[in-house]
Amino acid sequence: MSSKTLPLSDALYQYMLSVSLREPDLARRLREETARMPGAGMQISPEQGQFMSLLIQLMGATRTLEIGVFTGYSTLCTALAMPDDGRVVACDLNKEWTSIAERYWHEAGVADKIDLRLGPAVDTLEMLLMDGRHGTFDFVFIDADKANYLNYYTRALDLVRRGGVIAIDNVFWGGAVCDSTASDPDTNAIRELNNTLHADARIALSMVPIGDGLTLAMKR
Repeated sequence: MSSKTLPLSDALYQYMLSVSLREPDLARRLREETARMPGAGMQISPEQGQFMSLLIQLMGATRTLEIGVFTGYSTLCTALAMPDDGRVVACDLNKEWTSIAERYWHEAGVADKIDLRLGPAVDTLEMLLMDGRHGTFDFVFIDADKANYLNYYTRALDLVRRGGVIAIDNVFWGGAVCDSTASDPDTNAIRELNNTLHADARIALSMVPIGDGLTLAMKR
């Protein structure tokens, strides 16, 4: 037993992957291609992708929303976890990155599940709300520009159904959130988000120490 989360040494992390990770070969190839790119640090870890896939299956989610696609690893994990009638609305700005994503989505046979919308995500979320999509999404994953995290969360809470889950990545921000000398805009934005969610009675909340910190907020 342990009274707090056990730190992961490199050896323990590799052991965890060896007895837990069931990463499809296609997802592994996408992750490895992304690792050779500039900005590779935006890629989520394979155990986080698997964790979110399990959440989606446990929830029986069929309608999901992703804010921040990058090269599509998390979107691929989501689409593979859903039934044939599942649909993902995926928001991003970068055509170069998402063209890589689309290549793998097609190879995986899940491209028809994914509605990629290129443009500012706040605008896309507003359009979904104007289209009457309030309370229609089962699961939302937020992993985009940190300055807009609160804007994304506010709109996601309107779009997700009661009992649905909003997952928010990078809530540890490499440990900067608890570093009193860190005062850059991104760090402050994540601190503001974390404090806001902690006080938000509309959600049930858990911050999970996986990857760079993943917050799960279930709409009451």
